[in-house]
Amino acid sequence: MSMLLRLLPALFLALCLPAHANWHLDGESSRLSFITGNNGDTADVHRFLVLHGTIDRKGAAGLSIEMDSVSSGIPLRDERMRDGLFEVARFPEATVSAQLDLRPVSDLANGAQLELRLPVTVTLRGQSHTYNALLLVTRLDERRFQVVTLEPLVLQAQDFDLLPSLETLRSFAGLKSINPSVPVNAVLIFTAR
Repeated sequence: MSMLLRLLPALFLALCLPAHANWHLDGESSRLSFITGNNGDTADVHRFLVLHGTIDRKGAAGLSIEMDSVSSGIPLRDERMRDGLFEVARFPEATVSAQLDLRPVSDLANGAQLELRLPVTVTLRGQSHTYNALLLVTRLDERRFQVVTLEPLVLQAQDFDLLPSLETLRSFAGLKSINPSVPVNAVLIFTAR
């Protein structure tokens, strides 16, 4: 009986750990993609291959995107986006930040879902802009949850002073036009540590 009394606090602490843990992004299982449109009738899907992120005990969420990891399946296009559009030599990362109330997320049962609408701040090429995001949080198990965009987050090129770079990219590629509105979708998996 005395052994059980000594183990009970440790067992209770282990069960409570995920609610009070820092959460780290599983970059291998997560995905951040965006769609570009050009010439009025063509759309291409791209993604970023390297993502980092955390959510701390107070609900401060941060996502870091390595901009040189952009992948469209066409190496020349990737190079032009890295150098001409994103200017990765000067701006190697983009970030997304938000503040979450972790209580409802921590209270979710395995497999349960919660819809959240919250402001997220995107910083790209040294410019920041806040958007209203609709997200779906799913508790996968005791140590993991998933965050998915229910609606694409539509970034505007002018919010980040990207219009001149888009024009240069359009000219290099010999396109009639490039759409300055870019829908972004995310599937993010976080694990308790």
